[in-house]
Amino acid sequence: MVIDVQNGVVEYARHRDETVARIKGLVDKARAADTDVIWVQHSEDEMPIGSQYWQIVPELKPNPDEKIIHKLWRSSFEETDLEDVLEELNVDHLIITGAQTNYCVRHTVHAAIERGLDVTLVEDAHTTMDESWNGNPIPAEYIIAELNRSCSDYDLPDSRVDVVLTENIRF
Repeated sequence: MVIDVQNGVVEYARHRDETVARIKGLVDKARAADTDVIWVQHSEDEMPIGSQYWQIVPELKPNPDEKIIHKLWRSSFEETDLEDVLEELNVDHLIITGAQTNYCVRHTVHAAIERGLDVTLVEDAHTTMDESWNGNPIPAEYIIAELNRSCSDYDLPDSRVDVVLTENIRF
């Protein structure tokens, strides 16, 4: 699953080019292994559907037969047909990449595991930008590391999250 790797989302993301290249490599490996690739595109007032900001980055090209989920909320599950798509494709394990770590990636990981899906969060294939809270800067590296740490060995009764480096992902 490739979440929100769109021009307006990753324009100022930390290590944008390296992260997009890793995602591209994973997409290529998934396709070679005949594994379904699901794309997610976010829209909001600053990123209306069809705008340049809304477009998936030029380095990544969904194939015509690959599913694209359009969403308005941080979770890829909220008010979308993602659950139906996963059922149709018989998917019970998601390998998650994308942006932004602290918003759409985080909320999608939690929504997936709470629905009983196993998740692999690709440790070095999600990104965000520097943030702040109450005037305190929060570097993107900290945000990324915190999600990786909090998802590491995250178990629920019927599902789990693992955090795995790109080089160790197998399809």
